[in-house]
Amino acid sequence: MAETALHLTEGTFDQELARHAGLLLVDFWAEWCAPCKAIAPVLEEVVKESCWTLTLAKVNVDDNPGLAGRYGIRSIPTILFVKGGKVLDQVIGAVPKSQLQKKLEALA
Repeated sequence: MAETALHLTEGTFDQELARHAGLLLVDFWAEWCAPCKAIAPVLEEVVKESCWTLTLAKVNVDDNPGLAGRYGIRSIPTILFVKGGKVLDQVIGAVPKSQLQKKLEALA
């Protein structure tokens, strides 16, 4: 599947969040994390099915430990639902697609 996510760093995170008025799914992940790899295609599928009304952003916790600390990320994958720069909700772990969709429906 083609990579369609924004890759955020400690240097670009705040600017990108401010730039996107719509809902962002911010995936905190690591290269070595099997559950992170398992949920990645599901996240891309959810974004595609939204007709691109959602934006997927990814934060590698190994490369950006300050962001992980700032948002209290203790387990990965953790997906934050962010709108207008504010965290509205989160999901921890490689959850089923249906659980992500329920969260999105509740936030709509």
